Amino acid sequence: MIVDAVSARYAGALYGLAKRKGALDDVSRDIAALAAEVARPATRGLLFNPRVEREVKRAQLGPALAAVHPLTRNFVNLLLDKGREEVVKNLAAAWKRLSLDERGAVEGRIESARPLDAADVARLATALSTGLGRSLTLENRVVPELIGGARVFAGNRMIDWSVRGRLDSLRRKLLDARLPSAT
Repeated sequence: MIVDAVSARYAGALYGLAKRKGALDDVSRDIAALAAEVARPATRGLLFNPRVEREVKRAQLGPALAAVHPLTRNFVNLLLDKGREEVVKNLAAAWKRLSLDERGAVEGRIESARPLDAADVARLATALSTGLGRSLTLENRVVPELIGGARVFAGNRMIDWSVRGRLDSLRRKLLDARLPSAT
């Protein structure tokens, strides 16, 4: 989950404010509902169109904002006033990252050439959690190009135990090796 710096900063400000006001659960629910609204093609097409007036965008989001916490409503209105509609699109991902950081957890994915069973994924997550110093939750994704082995992405790290990775590493070493001169 890649979050741009502007969205992360705005989400961090809302997160801190919601935490201080004791409204973290309410705002979390609001953000999930807002993400669902933004995922609708009609809302998405209108909200991110630069030719659409700010008040039309506000009216489109009006029903979704009617039942939300005042912090969320004020936050979205601030984003619209500042012309930062892109933050609304990335808000759910930034909020999720902040929530995980707060709990000392990280999500990742493990890519493998074949599907792994849940027990193997859980064992790997437990083993890697100690090295990361955080609780790790892994999702398995099948990538046949790896040939064998696995590749793990967690936080900002990648661990490559795949056959494809080893072959690429060997290829680079062979290309960088000095050849003996013919004399």
